[in-house]
Amino acid sequence: MTRRSQRVFLILVVLQAAHSVEEYATGLYQVLVPARFVSGLVSDDLAVGFAVINSALVALGFWCYLVPVRSGRPAARAWAWGWAIVEIGNGAGHVALALLAGGYFPGLLTAPLLFVTASWLALLLYRGSHER
Repeated sequence: MTRRSQRVFLILVVLQAAHSVEEYATGLYQVLVPARFVSGLVSDDLAVGFAVINSALVALGFWCYLVPVRSGRPAARAWAWGWAIVEIGNGAGHVALALLAGGYFPGLLTAPLLFVTASWLALLLYRGSHER
């Protein structure tokens, strides 16, 4: 991975952290059935379960950056592609849910940033794989 794609990956993880905060603050775990389900697997208090799950997700993102991505390990590209694909879906999904709701849906403010940054990362990864 290039230095640029490594930096974009880190930006994506930071944006996911901000997105998780927005989702928590606006109660996504109260209105989206899959979020309720996963949060309930961790705690009877859905807010606590949601916070634990999202903290673990962000921690995984920082681990991915610090260990495979920044150190240039062979698995770095696979981790980065995984994050790019998930975050493109995450960003697009929140926008779609807001359109269906006819207004704001928890996570909408940061969703476009996730979508654009993840798409940028995917483009950098794609170009990098075809320049070799």
